[in-house]
This record gives sequence, C-alpha cells and structure tokens, in this order.
Amino acid sequence: MADPAFPTDPDAWRQTHLGRLLGHAMRRFDERVLALMAHDIEVPLALSNLAARAQVSAAHIHITRHLAREGSRLTELAERAGMTKQAMGALVDQCEAWGLVTRGPDPLDARARRVLFTADGLAWLDAFRRAVTQAEREFRASVGDEIATVVTIGLEAYTAG
Repeated sequence: MADPAFPTDPDAWRQTHLGRLLGHAMRRFDERVLALMAHDIEVPLALSNLAARAQVSAAHIHITRHLAREGSRLTELAERAGMTKQAMGALVDQCEAWGLVTRGPDPLDARARRVLFTADGLAWLDAFRRAVTQAEREFRASVGDEIATVVTIGLEAYTAG
C-alpha cells in the first residue's frame, strides 16, 4: 500500500498546492455571492437578471470591491484590482452601460475623470455586502467557526506580509 505522504504521481502537487486551493475557494465564494445577488429582491431588476444569466462575472466584482463610495479614478481602480488600466476601462465601460457606474469630473484635477456609483450601483453595492455576509456565514457553517477563524487570521497575516 502506498504511503499518502509520498504519492506515486509526481505531479499530484500541481492539483493540491495552496495557490490552487485558494483560487478554487475564491471562485466558489464569488460564484455564491453572485448567485445570492441574482436572487436579492433589492437589486434593481435589470442587474439581478444580468447576474442570474451569468452576464456578471467575478471580474465585474472587482469594481464592486474596489470602487470608493465617493468615486475613484480609473488608474486607482485598476491598481487596487491588480489589473491593467485598459482591462479595468473595459469593465467600467460595461458597468456604465448596465447603469452601475457613471463617469464624472474629478474635483481635484480638471483633466481627470472619476468613476462613480449610480443609485442602482449603490443598491448593487448594498446587495454585495449582504451576499458576502451570507456567503461567509455559509463558509463558517461548512468548515466550523474555529477553522473559519484560523483561515481568516492566516489569510490576513499572509496578505499583510
């Protein structure tokens, strides 16, 4: 019988290393958040329909996560999300077409533009908060409070360093 500490498949680590597991966990979490948002009655109907039809992806969540309530410059958004300015610009264009955000003048620099939440975008942001809270509850229920706390503390320490 093979020893599990020494798998016979020399490439098994490629499927089970921490980075891959974190990636799977993030995708699963984001998918759950989007599913909850698709069924949130407080989300504007057009936006919940987009989420229900899987038109809104985890990439669009970057805007929800990183756009300041008072607005942000496109370069700031891209930097916070770890994306190129061009890729973030394409996401902002799409979200603007959906009515989530708008572009407006930057009060600090007349040459610059700021990306701002619309009223529907703020409703979307509130739904995002509720969905994240629910998904975190479900994660805790799935793995237990102690493990969830250790995972959270560990990830906070890892990302701070």
